[in-house]
Amino acid sequence: MTAPKRFPDRDEIAAVREECEPLENGASAEVTRRIAGRAMARRDMGKLVFLDVVDRSGRIQVICDSAVTGEIDVLLGDVVGVTGHPGRARRGEPSVLAETVEVLARNTQPLPDTFHGVTDVELRYRKRYLDLLVNEETRSDFILRARVVTAIRAYLDREGFVEVETPILQPRYGGAFARPFVTHHNELDRDFYLRIATELYLKRLIVGGLERVYELGKDFRNEGVSFKHNPEFTMLEWYEAYADYRDTMDRIEELVATVAQEVIGRTTVTFRGHDIDLKAPWERIRFTDALEAKELWTRDEAELRAMLTERGVDTDADKDWTQLVDHAFSHFVEPGLIQPTIVHDYPVELSPFARATDDDTTLTERFEYFAGGMELGNAFSEINDAATQQERFDMQSQQIEGERGDPDYVEALSYGMPPTGGLGLGIDRLVMLLSGRETIRDVVLFPALR
Repeated sequence: MTAPKRFPDRDEIAAVREECEPLENGASAEVTRRIAGRAMARRDMGKLVFLDVVDRSGRIQVICDSAVTGEIDVLLGDVVGVTGHPGRARRGEPSVLAETVEVLARNTQPLPDTFHGVTDVELRYRKRYLDLLVNEETRSDFILRARVVTAIRAYLDREGFVEVETPILQPRYGGAFARPFVTHHNELDRDFYLRIATELYLKRLIVGGLERVYELGKDFRNEGVSFKHNPEFTMLEWYEAYADYRDTMDRIEELVATVAQEVIGRTTVTFRGHDIDLKAPWERIRFTDALEAKELWTRDEAELRAMLTERGVDTDADKDWTQLVDHAFSHFVEPGLIQPTIVHDYPVELSPFARATDDDTTLTERFEYFAGGMELGNAFSEINDAATQQERFDMQSQQIEGERGDPDYVEALSYGMPPTGGLGLGIDRLVMLLSGRETIRDVVLFPALR
């Protein structure tokens, strides 16, 4: 027998469960409802068959009286469509009293233990469909992730930002310190790079007069994998004309708190054993002060290397002062930034696109923000002078793995870009915080694996 091609006019299980709530034990409603989902349990008791049917919204018991429905040819894991009446079993369990049960798709594989769920970590990541199928928490996490993205869009749209799309395949890569993925375009006979950031294209749009723009999309970096790194990851970047990094600090505090309140109903989360409150205002500290507090601030490369070596840090991979100071910060400062913290005024060597601070030209109007001991994102008062930007590119070209130049971007700046505040936010890491998941693999549907 061919399975039906559709099952129209379906009701969500959660809504049907609500209709069961006011009913007395053993009673049923006169209304007819149609639910569909996967049969995750079956219990036979004489002429009665009890199925547990699960859809995206929840689970409900289906009571099948074979005198009414005929023989129930349902196997564990089958997708079924049920027509019947909301009711309560004699013991009070919300149920659907079935009139008809149709098999919409047959499962031919043994399911994992549906009581304990998929507990093998590798299996969960390699066969995410099984993880979603049997683990309700996993389904909830990814629904939460979708709601986070929706809430971010809603906030920025309300604030007058325009969502745009920029190239993923780029003739030059830039906007961050990272190793790119390289691919070849056969027709054009040239190499392209999967973007490592959307920054330089979005700022071209500020030059063009769009004034407030944002993009939510994938970036790609050909680097290591860790609890907070995946080779492809989702980033939000926005750029706002006539704003600086102080305005941007206020806006990211507001956005994160707004999204948390909307998605999980509060601004407090638990992450890696810490209770964290995302409500504004966040702590703010200068980059140099944060390292001074650890007795690690110096601009002398040999001195900094000696300090780190003395503390047992392997600096063999750090080829210059820029890499050393970044290593010092990430090793000794970042893990202690548990409550939301904005670290600002970074050294110019680390910040190729940020304007210099008014009181010290060796520091820039750049900030990164942290919670739970990990960076969530990065922001600047953007350089809007073409000659200054070219000088920064030239300076970076002398550094190991520095930012490469982009003549077209410099030319775009020569037409005049308003003072601009820009920001990047790692969506995966924000979802980790809000869901309490301690590894990025738990919030990426199909993470990269060996």
